[in-house]
Amino acid sequence: MLNHAVDDFFHYLQIERGLSDNTISSYRRDLKRYTHYLESELHKTDWNSITRSDLLGFLYVLKDEHKSSATIARSLSTFRSFHQFLVREQIVIEDSSIHIETPKKDRKLPSILSSNDVENLLTINGRKPLEIRNKAMLELLYATGLRVTELITLKVSDLHLTMGFVQCLGKGSKERIVPLGDVAKDAIEDYLQNSRNIVLRKKKEDILFLNQHGRPLSRQGFWKIIKAVAMDRQIQKNITPHTLRHSFATHLLENGADLRAVQEMLGHADISTTQIYTHVSKSRLKDVYNNFHPRA
Repeated sequence: MLNHAVDDFFHYLQIERGLSDNTISSYRRDLKRYTHYLESELHKTDWNSITRSDLLGFLYVLKDEHKSSATIARSLSTFRSFHQFLVREQIVIEDSSIHIETPKKDRKLPSILSSNDVENLLTINGRKPLEIRNKAMLELLYATGLRVTELITLKVSDLHLTMGFVQCLGKGSKERIVPLGDVAKDAIEDYLQNSRNIVLRKKKEDILFLNQHGRPLSRQGFWKIIKAVAMDRQIQKNITPHTLRHSFATHLLENGADLRAVQEMLGHADISTTQIYTHVSKSRLKDVYNNFHPRA
């Protein structure tokens, strides 16, 4: 059966490569559909019988379903990793994914907030425990550009407020250190002193940001919070959990930050991923020119 090798692959991803649960879930979805197609449509039961044409056929199925280029490229990346694993483990002789071109991704510029919108979003002056927490979370997110998963898994022990940085575990369990500005530092100290213990209710928990029941915040919980704050501040733009990360990177580059430094702070393995923000900066410059130049 095809699924035996798939189970071994997930064990390899988790134990040897240390990939996050989110990444493994994404791989699992891709491979579940792929193996179902091979078994139900092509009646294949042995990985040695899978050819390059079989894999191409499945990619065309995704295309016929109007999946985006980015989705197909991500799926192909999963299949490449899996077929390479099969060769490495000597389950098959040939890699069926070799010489298959990755579809070009549609370049979609990330949505960002203007400096004024960020200022508005972060103006949370309420003194209720959850308002203090929300202020600290959003200030930290904009100050560091952390991914949402990195934010909600931060531990109190990851904070180094005296030295002005946070330590976080990113994709692939890669650790990085990100500087922290004074405004975010003050907001976090306020949260630690005047909010967290109230929400915690004498329970023990090392995770930094907690929900109203004193338990670690979920991604969905954070999504609801940022949406609610944006609505309260009457911000019209559609805000996602990654909006502040995108805004952090773009604003740094607009103000002259070095691309390599921004790459390091964002935790990007490849600088080409960071370069998308230079396109955003150029796009914004063009908007400014068109809006304000008398002969634009």
